[in-house]
Amino acid sequence: MSIPPPPEPQGPPTQGPESPQDQPPAQAPSPQASTPYNPYAPPSQDPYAPPAQDPYAPPAQDPYIPYGVQPQPPYGTPPQTPYAPYPQGPQPLPGPYGPQPYQTWAQGYTPYNNPAPLNGMSVAALVLGILCCIPGVGVVLGLISLNQIKKRGERGRSMAAAGMVLSAFGLVVWVLGATGAATGFWDDVKDSARNNASATPVKGDCFDAPSGSLEGTTYDFDVVSCDGEHDGEVFAVVRMGSGSYPGDKKVTATADDKCYALQDAYAMDGWAVPDDVDIYYVTPTSQSWSLGDREITCVFGNTDEEASLPGGSLRNDATTLDSDQLAYLKAAHVLNSALDSAPDARYVEDDLPGHKAWAGRVSTALTQQADLLESHEWAGASDKPVAALVKDLRAAQKEWAKAAKASDADEFYGYYDKGADLIDPPKSVTAREALGLATTPPSYDRNDSGGDGGGDAGGMEV
Repeated sequence: MSIPPPPEPQGPPTQGPESPQDQPPAQAPSPQASTPYNPYAPPSQDPYAPPAQDPYAPPAQDPYIPYGVQPQPPYGTPPQTPYAPYPQGPQPLPGPYGPQPYQTWAQGYTPYNNPAPLNGMSVAALVLGILCCIPGVGVVLGLISLNQIKKRGERGRSMAAAGMVLSAFGLVVWVLGATGAATGFWDDVKDSARNNASATPVKGDCFDAPSGSLEGTTYDFDVVSCDGEHDGEVFAVVRMGSGSYPGDKKVTATADDKCYALQDAYAMDGWAVPDDVDIYYVTPTSQSWSLGDREITCVFGNTDEEASLPGGSLRNDATTLDSDQLAYLKAAHVLNSALDSAPDARYVEDDLPGHKAWAGRVSTALTQQADLLESHEWAGASDKPVAALVKDLRAAQKEWAKAAKASDADEFYGYYDKGADLIDPPKSVTAREALGLATTPPSYDRNDSGGDGGGDAGGMEV
């Protein structure tokens, strides 16, 4: 390296421009040392010369080559090696039709696909469709979810469709309700239910049987007015207990006992019930019992099951009677109940103790009846006829009391005949007429009364 000469002192500037011929030839600028000159420093290397190679060092790695990529020589074609380089990345497997394009797993590199996520909009559409709380929203959410499912490959297509259908149905119902169409439809439903309910008559209803007969099996009735002819009139409804079906015999026995005991509560004046009226009952069957039927329906009908009852209701109770009529019939019911408790044995000789006990019950009932009639304040012309009836009741009570103490059947018959004559139904006709009650006593067989048997008085009504 040459050392530049020291700079010359600058003289005063020349005056005027110089011509190109007067200027000395230009020289290339010499490189300036970045550090002061050191005469003992080793000679510097040429910055443009390639670095010296260490014969024992391994080949240098290019710091800019990414990891995993085979370095390439800077010039020319790399030297060939006796072995082909190992292929980089996954390679297709050989097949009968040549190499196939490589296809990676859809979900990363895992060997099994994870299930696609469930679309949230489809769930919301189904929930709103079921609740129907906001009509039409489920349809909108269902359409949105179907679009998202198509783009994202998510699950929930069937849920979205179901939500749309349910929401659309709710929207239709809402529209019908807003326009009044649903109101008319619901009124028709209620009317139908009311008409079906009337097919089961209740206490006080009159009806016609579809077959025209009160015998056999029936499933419904046609409720009609009691003013015209009808097949039957309901006077009581008894509900049986729960549990399994008790059987036909048990149900029939229960109906027989309950209906006969309840007839006087509906038709308190037995004299007002025609002789051709009998008691029927409609009972549950084993099939209807399994459906919840537990009711026994007690019915007045014609003794001829094929015939009808005349127009007019048989009901005479607190809903149809005045206070005097009600007081008289309540007092008469006390004696009628005692008379109906006669023993099953037709003749006194067959059951003297039973007949004596029965006579005691009749004696007690006569006392109660007389007390009830005397304690009531009778209005108008009924006072004297009732007082005369009470006198006969007191006399009859004494005879029945003696019959209750009879030592044998003959003695019983003597007292029984006298007591029965004093309460003979025609003796109460005058009082009944004054009270405006029926005056024709029920027909019953009296040919066997008297000494033939004491139980015949059980059919009497006063």
